[in-house]
Amino acid sequence: MDNKIKAIIFDMDGVLIDAKEWHYHALNKALDVFGMKIEYEQHLRRFDGLPTREKLAILNKENNLPHKLFDFIDQLKQKYTLELVETMCSPTFQHEYLLSRFSTEGYKLAVASNSIKKTIETMLSKANILNFFDFYLSNQDVKKSKPSPEIYIKAIKNLNLIPKECLVVEDNENGIKAAIASGAHVLAVKSIEEVNYYNIKNKIISLEDVVC
Repeated sequence: MDNKIKAIIFDMDGVLIDAKEWHYHALNKALDVFGMKIEYEQHLRRFDGLPTREKLAILNKENNLPHKLFDFIDQLKQKYTLELVETMCSPTFQHEYLLSRFSTEGYKLAVASNSIKKTIETMLSKANILNFFDFYLSNQDVKKSKPSPEIYIKAIKNLNLIPKECLVVEDNENGIKAAIASGAHVLAVKSIEEVNYYNIKNKIISLEDVVC
């Protein structure tokens, strides 16, 4: 059985872009309009990797955040996020290098993120890596966001591959669950510093060395 890895699918926040704190500050700034605040540890523990509207649904259930405010807060949060991206997002050599190497080696490359399309495109463009990817998928491209595997299943289908031909690079619990459920191989990382050519290449070599 061929166990060759042919594609690498990346999550974005916390994997390619160090944006966890940006999302936290943007959401808090939007919530502050209504006198509400989330502690950073709570954000990492409860909200990391979730789309904004799912975060708001949790706050609705646990803190009585009115549902009628969701649209306004969501739009405000996205506005603040993009403002932070414009001032803080910049190219990272290790990511430009790894994507260039894997692209040259013939791997298909994609992004599957719980962020909205505009945020993904802006972040990847500011980081100077958008053109390396065959495509990207956002939470607007699926009915259920991570931890549902739908976004990874759709990405694998778009690549015209089977799950075992794909390696997913993820950093948070919801994304890891989604990737595993899709049937793909998974490289779990704890920070963007771990997302480098050698770590990913060594993972691919270890997978391809396994006798099927």
